[in-house]
Amino acid sequence: MPIFIYNSLSRKKEEFIPLKPKEIKMYVCGPTVYDQAHIGHARSAYIFDVMRRYLIYKGYKVKFVRNVTDVDDKIIDKAQKEFKGEDLNIAVNKVSTKYLNLYHAEMRRLGILDPDFEPKATEYVSKENPLMQDFIDKLIRNGCAYVSEGDVYFDIKKAKNYGKLSNQAIEKMESGARVSLGEKKKDPLDFALWKSAKVREPAWDSPWGKGRPGWHIECSVMSSDILGDEFDIHGGGIDLIFPHHENEIAQSEGAGNKFARCWIHHGLLTINGQKMAKSLGNFITVKDCLGKYSADTLKLFFLSTQYSHPVDFTEEKMQEFEKARGRFKSLNDRLGNVDLSLRENCIYSDEGIDVFKNEFEKAMDDNFNTPQALAALFKIASIVDGYFTEYKKNITKIIYAKLVLETLTNLFGLVLTGHSFKLEIDETIDLKESVKVDIVEKIKLRNEARKKKDFATSDKVRKELEDKGIILEDTKDGTIWRRKL
Repeated sequence: MPIFIYNSLSRKKEEFIPLKPKEIKMYVCGPTVYDQAHIGHARSAYIFDVMRRYLIYKGYKVKFVRNVTDVDDKIIDKAQKEFKGEDLNIAVNKVSTKYLNLYHAEMRRLGILDPDFEPKATEYVSKENPLMQDFIDKLIRNGCAYVSEGDVYFDIKKAKNYGKLSNQAIEKMESGARVSLGEKKKDPLDFALWKSAKVREPAWDSPWGKGRPGWHIECSVMSSDILGDEFDIHGGGIDLIFPHHENEIAQSEGAGNKFARCWIHHGLLTINGQKMAKSLGNFITVKDCLGKYSADTLKLFFLSTQYSHPVDFTEEKMQEFEKARGRFKSLNDRLGNVDLSLRENCIYSDEGIDVFKNEFEKAMDDNFNTPQALAALFKIASIVDGYFTEYKKNITKIIYAKLVLETLTNLFGLVLTGHSFKLEIDETIDLKESVKVDIVEKIKLRNEARKKKDFATSDKVRKELEDKGIILEDTKDGTIWRRKL
């Protein structure tokens, strides 16, 4: 089945056809590393991780790029505050390295896949690799940019159809634009490609004097270097449409490149109906969120809203999805008891399961509709729960369902099929095979005690397991276990 994606450039849902069959080149705007990642960053990274996983599932080879802005006014400001008195070049590198490492750590905690390429802005202005300077020089030679007292600006009047991504008329944009103090532009909408060096700030050599790149030029240079002058998908938040992505298009086309064919933008995240801001006291970092909720709970919250829509974070919603996660993990503990040695007798389809497996794929093919796909996933879980009422009769169906659920939950990067539980010391650990074997042995010990009517031992074993978060369920087909919700 074909995939349909809403293209921000055409403002309509289109059948997605990559430049090369079964190959997709995808570029996503990454972090500016000057502070801890917040849950808005998490949503952005997760949305594109899910899209990437699903495209791979559909048989595409995906080349995924996510850039890093590691030199910027915000980074310089942070360096001056955190490392007062130090050489600013060294301090800026310390800040960007520190917060990029933290970003990587949070993405790993969320189970988000690493990009295939993660270019940094500073890697493209060095003496050994001055690709940004070369790109800007080409724009000047093409008559699309000009030098002004050491700064270089893009001449907005030379851009074809400027405003086509944000759907704005250039005349209206100009009427609201202003020239900031110290800027020497021809037009208020002209934007900086190169900023002349300021005292102590990081700077690199260029034909126009020492300086550093403007923000917008980074993505045009990095994407063309890694993916070529034309590629399939460019992604980012809706707040980047103007001016960032609009300016990327202008400068890339000014250099003679075709640039991105399909633009995907996600909605923004609010906290209890308000924009997230430290000044409002509602700034939630990924670290703080994962200190209270599991990564799966946060992901279920994200999945419940279509990616292009805004999403509002509330404690009530998170508690709701924590319960949903618990119900799903209970099912997967049951599935963990399934004897996979019977897999050779496994069926390869089941009408009850396949109806909703197809619903899942249909939803994802329709502009990555995760709320509908998630609903299909929980319908499959409900069916499997019913199969356990007659475990032996339905064993082949259960094994098939287990394989389907593992595949589909993996597309969402969920570890619902993984096993974890809380010890008495309240530390969450992986439920390794050796631990599962110990549980099975204790169940055998309990069953033997019950046969001998040694109920004291039977109750003691049950209590020991329950204290470790393991609940036993006696069925007509034997005893199975699950984790405490």
